[in-house]
Amino acid sequence: MILPIVAYGDPVLRKEAQEITPDYPKLEEVIENMWETMYNAAGVGLAAPQVGLPIRMFMIDTEPFSDDPDLSEQEQKELAGFKKAFINAQIIEETGDEWSFNEGCLSIPNVREDVFRPEKVTIQYQDENFKTHTETYDGLIARVIQHEYDHIEGILFTDKISSLKKRLIKNKLNNISKGKTSVDYRMRFPDAKGRR
Repeated sequence: MILPIVAYGDPVLRKEAQEITPDYPKLEEVIENMWETMYNAAGVGLAAPQVGLPIRMFMIDTEPFSDDPDLSEQEQKELAGFKKAFINAQIIEETGDEWSFNEGCLSIPNVREDVFRPEKVTIQYQDENFKTHTETYDGLIARVIQHEYDHIEGILFTDKISSLKKRLIKNKLNNISKGKTSVDYRMRFPDAKGRR
């Protein structure tokens, strides 16, 4: 089932999400719905708070990045094959030089900004079977993980841009929270009556 994506301004996007256990109600269904919602909105990542659930879970599928001709064949292959759900994730370490990439977010439609993040991330998480993994990623995969991880910490990519850029997009953000934006996927707006 395709769920509405929560828009900028909703308090759930600012909450630090809670860990879950294997007996979380209808977990399999929640995971399935999140994949379906993410693909319907043409996203590469989706965190549970973005569908209104304050739990420590996000999913990533970087396949859409794999056709970038500027990437090496190896990088394209890695991106094409990377699809995972992360449950109860904790970033252990972020290392390497910070680099800039133009980021967007399904909860903040039609806003894109350059964001600096460290190039490598080491993360501990559980998969859908609650098996624990500790893995290190770099490049675009690391970036998508960092972006989605921020969501379960109550942080948005717009928090990581300069105060000047924040002022420049303030009206856009206010309009999004009021439902004054055009998207081709279902959204839930905090200040708007009904859904668009």
